[in-house]
Amino acid sequence: MTEADGDTTEAAGGGRRIAVLGEMLELGDEAVEAHREIGRFAAESGVDLVVAVGGDLAKQLALAAGAAGVPDIAMVSDNATAAAYLESILRPGDAVLVKASRGGQLWQIAQALTGQPVTGL
Repeated sequence: MTEADGDTTEAAGGGRRIAVLGEMLELGDEAVEAHREIGRFAAESGVDLVVAVGGDLAKQLALAAGAAGVPDIAMVSDNATAAAYLESILRPGDAVLVKASRGGQLWQIAQALTGQPVTGL
């Protein structure tokens, strides 16, 4: 996410900037701080809502995002719950970024939101 340019989080038509962020796998000893860093980066990037998907590492990301100033935070345990939550709150003009390690399969959320069949690995 830190390599994304500034246009990535800009919502068209004045909508909200929503980042759906899952856990980054295989980071070893750096994992907790790396997740916190991404939470802070979301705040610095002007994200309006972070939806953190996963377990303890996603919780660290969410806590850091909230502490750094992201106005709205949601924590969900799985992709199906994330997709259902997003479907219930999305409005026209919202921009949604979905990002995680491949192992988190967050593409399933994007598929669900765009009406595609949801696939696994």
